[in-house]
Amino acid sequence: MPDLADFDVALVRADNPGPFTLAGTNTWLLGRDPAWVIDPGPLAAGHLDEVLAEAERRGGVAGIALTHDHADHAEAAAELRRRAGDPPLGASRAGVGTLTLADGEEFGPLTAVATPGHAPDHLAFVAGAVCFTGDAVLGEGSVYIAPDPGALRGYLDALRRLRALPLALLCPGHGPPVFDPNAKLDEYVAHRLDRERRLLDALDRGLRAEGDLLDAAWDDAPAALRPAAAVTLRAHLDKLREEDRLPPGAGEPRI
Repeated sequence: MPDLADFDVALVRADNPGPFTLAGTNTWLLGRDPAWVIDPGPLAAGHLDEVLAEAERRGGVAGIALTHDHADHAEAAAELRRRAGDPPLGASRAGVGTLTLADGEEFGPLTAVATPGHAPDHLAFVAGAVCFTGDAVLGEGSVYIAPDPGALRGYLDALRRLRALPLALLCPGHGPPVFDPNAKLDEYVAHRLDRERRLLDALDRGLRAEGDLLDAAWDDAPAALRPAAAVTLRAHLDKLREEDRLPPGAGEPRI
């Protein structure tokens, strides 16, 4: 069974567990002399110290990459830069980092892959057979998709792009590392298509109100995750609307 050391990757997990962060946010370090840090995580007590200690064992910080700028992934970025000697910070959204990265651009050993869906500015980073997926793919469970023009179509396309790469390890933003990337990516595509199938079935049965559609197609969502499921429902409705498959009145509030 492979492990992270086989890929010269280290994991430092923040102590911020919750329904959306699972066991906590994962900060990843790749390589050495010096290392690259992916997603510094929250500015939580002790977390940054652990990241810097692991980086010191690896010869310092060459650069910092952000998959997206949600606080649980990016809050500690500025302080990490300050304490690590101001290495470059790469991110998709202009003004977040010192470098603005686009799909296909290289940042040290990392190649950015646009993975919109969870956030419009989301990137994954590929280094050889390793992919740092942020919140595009988690180690367990699924992710919520934020409604945005083309968000769900773009997300499915991105998953299929990753599936076509010769990957051996996924390093997600939350949850355990994934040593069978193909199976996980297939699972993620199948999950989204199954939600679409269940949603279409509900629409075929005449359901139109958002709450009714949510009850029908996301009936397995825990109460704590129902608001996120409602957000993802809207992304699915957007996709059906873009494809001219959404009946009139679908997705309106329940009266």
